[in-house]
Amino acid sequence: MDGLIRLRIDLSYDGTAFYGWGVQKDLRSVQGEILRVFNFLTHSKVDIFVAGRTDAGVHARGQVIHVDLNQHQIDRLENPGRLNRALPEDIRIHAMEVAPVGFDARFSALWRRYSYRVCDESTQMSPLERNHTLFHYKPLDIDAMNVAAHGLLGLQDFAAFCKPRDASTSMREVEYLKWHREDAAC
Repeated sequence: MDGLIRLRIDLSYDGTAFYGWGVQKDLRSVQGEILRVFNFLTHSKVDIFVAGRTDAGVHARGQVIHVDLNQHQIDRLENPGRLNRALPEDIRIHAMEVAPVGFDARFSALWRRYSYRVCDESTQMSPLERNHTLFHYKPLDIDAMNVAAHGLLGLQDFAAFCKPRDASTSMREVEYLKWHREDAAC
C-alpha cells in the first residue's frame, strides 16, 4: 500500500433496482455504479472493498466500504458531495475519511444489523413502503415466530446459506433476533 491512503466510506442505497452488490456482466449493481463514478472522477481504475455484500433488491442504511487511493486521486474526489452529484439517486455517500491504520471494511466490522419488514394486513400496506416491505397474505403469529427465532440465537453454522470458500468460516453468532408488530402502517 506504499503511497496509498485508505479511505473509509459510509453509504446507503435503495436496492430495489440493483441485482445485488457485486459487479455482474450486463446487470446493474451497487458496486458497479460506485466503481463507474470512482473511475470517472479519479481518471483511473480503482478497487473498492465492502463490509458485506447484499443480494438483489436488498437495501443498506449503513454500508461501509474502503478504497486505497493516492493523494492525487483523493484530491480529484474532493468530498462526498462531488461523489453524490455523480452517483445515481439510489446511492448516497454519508461520510468519507482517512481510515485508521489496519482498517478493513470487511474484517474490521464488529457486528452487522439486519432489519426485515413484513406486513400481513392489506389495509395497512403503504404503497410508499412497497419496496421496503414484504407482504404476506396470511396473518403472522408473532409469538410463534419469536419462539422459532430463539433457536437461532448463539453460535450457528450458516453453511447452507453461502458458497464454500477456502480459509473461511460459515460460523456466525446471532446476538439478538426479535419479531414485533408495529402499530403504524407497514
